[in-house]
Amino acid sequence: MQLNISQQMKLSQQMKLAPRMIQSMEILQLPLMALEERIDQEMEENPVLERGTNDAETSDTEVAQEIEKAHEEATATAVEEKELVVDNDHNNEADFERLLEMSADWPEDNLSAGSRVSSNRIQEDSDRQHDAIANMAARPQSLQEYLLEQFGFFNCSPAVRAFGEYLIQNLDHNGRLQSSLAEIAEVYGRPIDRADAEQALDLVRKLDPPGVGARDLKECLLLQLTETTPYRDVLRVLISSHLKDIADNRLPVIERKTGYPLEVIKAAIDELHHLNPSPGQGFETQPVQKITPDLSVDKDEDGKYVVKLKDEYTPQLRISRYYAEQLRNNPDAKTKEYIRGKIDSAKWLIDSIEQRQNTLRRVAQAIVDRQTEFLDRGPEFITPLKMQQIADIVGVHVTTVSRAVDKKWIETPRGLFSLKSFFGGGTRTTDGEEVAWNIIRLRMKELVDGEDKRHPLSDEALVDQLAATGYKLARRTVTKYRKALGIPSSRQRREY
Repeated sequence: MQLNISQQMKLSQQMKLAPRMIQSMEILQLPLMALEERIDQEMEENPVLERGTNDAETSDTEVAQEIEKAHEEATATAVEEKELVVDNDHNNEADFERLLEMSADWPEDNLSAGSRVSSNRIQEDSDRQHDAIANMAARPQSLQEYLLEQFGFFNCSPAVRAFGEYLIQNLDHNGRLQSSLAEIAEVYGRPIDRADAEQALDLVRKLDPPGVGARDLKECLLLQLTETTPYRDVLRVLISSHLKDIADNRLPVIERKTGYPLEVIKAAIDELHHLNPSPGQGFETQPVQKITPDLSVDKDEDGKYVVKLKDEYTPQLRISRYYAEQLRNNPDAKTKEYIRGKIDSAKWLIDSIEQRQNTLRRVAQAIVDRQTEFLDRGPEFITPLKMQQIADIVGVHVTTVSRAVDKKWIETPRGLFSLKSFFGGGTRTTDGEEVAWNIIRLRMKELVDGEDKRHPLSDEALVDQLAATGYKLARRTVTKYRKALGIPSSRQRREY
């Protein structure tokens, strides 16, 4: 093997995304609420950006003309143009000089008036924050806090109390212990007698809600049985030895093994459904996700569905006239470079938002045009649709369609739907008609709801029933959609 150093020429092609294109793709993918947060962040970081108004004296057209003129003058008078590279110290120095110039140009009376306005605004913002805090909902009590509050009423030794509190802190979100008592005592960090550890565990298991402190599902259910629980002895046997048979609906097997009558077993199982397998989950509060639609669709005078952007929550952005004038009139070259970079960044953002709105509206309109029958007649008339079809109609890449519909919602006469819900494959019937999978799922659910529960339809029977109505499917496909719909197997659906 010989090692040497040599020079070689190699011709290759590479595709690199420009920063502006990356920003456009990111903004296109953002849902409405995330877009508003992104705009707020950009406005905090870029002083050139400001909210637009309808004032004719500060129109975007005039500001754009001033910026173009300032660019031309800066280019003509500049000795050398180079890329803008400004560090944080440079930014602070330029901002400080700009503030000094502003203070020199403004009369003292105006500055004092502005200070009063600023002070009043700060006071108003502070009042609003206090009101928001006062009206904010308190944090709900956690499972551990609720249990520790009860545990404090027990009369026990300090060692038992300390270990009991340790056990409570080691409960998972279901209210169960993930390890055995011996394993927990081993990692406790201080010596604890076995009798004290068992006493602490017994006290924890007496707390409300019933079932906390168990190590598995069986213990959890058994702890919830009381002297007044109907069919208590039967339930104890069923929970201890026949939970798998109950899950598989093998009631005759339970009847044969236990000797209990079938009616008693069914009544005990009804009582079993009143027990809570996860007593700790009631203390978990899942935040409600607010959905803000990006689009709405309504019929026009000609009866055609027309998509409109719901952009009333999106602020109209423009470039500040003050900074446009500073770019034109400020004699400091470094300040001009700083302002020019901020203005370019602001223009990129404004253009990206406009491109997002245009692409989103065109994609949504193409989807609505293909799903008119769904909007007119209901979910059972949805048309099979693929993203590539919409991409061909709009004239963009399929990945652009994917980004445009991601986490976007549309408000329709039939309710609120995600744009992704309008896409889906399908199959062809014996007549050659293409049918969406959602229609087949609805048909399958209708067959299961109308079956004889004493003799439920197996997956093979569902295949035959669907084929009789023109939907020829494989058995594995029927099984997959049955599970996706949350429909149990035929044995589990059977009623005795």
